[in-house]
Amino acid sequence: MSVKVLVPTVLQKYTDNQSVLECDGNNVQELVAALEENYPGFKGRLRDEEGKLRRFLNFYVNSEDIRFLENEQTSLQDGDEVSIVPAVAGGR
Repeated sequence: MSVKVLVPTVLQKYTDNQSVLECDGNNVQELVAALEENYPGFKGRLRDEEGKLRRFLNFYVNSEDIRFLENEQTSLQDGDEVSIVPAVAGGR
């Protein structure tokens, strides 16, 4: 099973400057583990010291925020697209 992962510019230095990756995983948790296996050190940018996904990164599966699905247990299917999007704070 292959899932397309869209990597934001700020994290591309951990993926050999690739913006789109093909990776395997039955759910988001397995996908993050596979990303670490293929790109050692990448997981440290995705997870905090407690092992949770960093709160300033948002993960979307086919444009659906995983926080409104099953978080890391959100199932993935062949051909799904996972976007990693840094949170943006704004104001004046």
